Amino acid sequence: MADKRPIGVFDSGLGGLTVVKEIIKELPNEDIIYFGDTGRVPYGTRSVDTIKKYAKQDEAFLLSHNVKLIVAACGTVSSVAGDTALSLPVPFFEVVSHAAKEAAKLTRNGKIAVIGTNATIKSEQHKAEILKVNPNLSVINCACPLFVPLVEEGWHKADDIVVLETVKRYLKPIIDFGADTLILGCTHYPVLQDAIRKVLGDGVTLINAGTTTAKAVADFIRKENLENQNGGERKFFVSDKPAFFKEQAGVLLGPDVDTAKIEKVDINSL
Repeated sequence: MADKRPIGVFDSGLGGLTVVKEIIKELPNEDIIYFGDTGRVPYGTRSVDTIKKYAKQDEAFLLSHNVKLIVAACGTVSSVAGDTALSLPVPFFEVVSHAAKEAAKLTRNGKIAVIGTNATIKSEQHKAEILKVNPNLSVINCACPLFVPLVEEGWHKADDIVVLETVKRYLKPIIDFGADTLILGCTHYPVLQDAIRKVLGDGVTLINAGTTTAKAVADFIRKENLENQNGGERKFFVSDKPAFFKEQAGVLLGPDVDTAKIEKVDINSL
């Protein structure tokens, strides 16, 4: 039975657009409601209680648009605030477990690295999920707190000296560790993947949580017969800076996605 309700996606800012991009690839006929909490980005430096508060407000906003499922396109929320989904009336997808399973499957030398925000890394949720799959794997966690601000400022090109030197500084422990697989544990990070590849080389497999999560969402929708055959509309909402979001959204999503209509909402009222 078809379900024309939209898919709801939220993140602290621009990063979740990398997940939206992958969902569009998998499910081009689905309507999508996206909320970027640009007024309170980043989440990764906040306390767990604050992150949970924000997540609940974001989820409430999406529910007000009658979504058929919610995707927390935020590594921080997925790592430390997943329990906010327990009371939701719709299915919930996070970006940790799917990436962890893919990394455990693809590693060749048994050494996996995870990069993320301070809150994500402190939770060690990726490591726990990886070891569920294979307890014999080795995992190194590295917090990269400056990556989100770089992306939010539009600084992400591999030939930018500031970007490249920041990436080198953060990824040195991963190079020393000898990981052959790297989980991009924040949905902002795929925007920096060219710089990350330049530093790590082609021998390290990068796991995009947006790709793995989008496939999980697509599999679920098809299995449950919830597909929208005649949709394809995307609506974008932010809590601050709609003009800047519009500019960057066009870069991240590509020219085929209409980002002309971006509305500002008062998320604190929810």
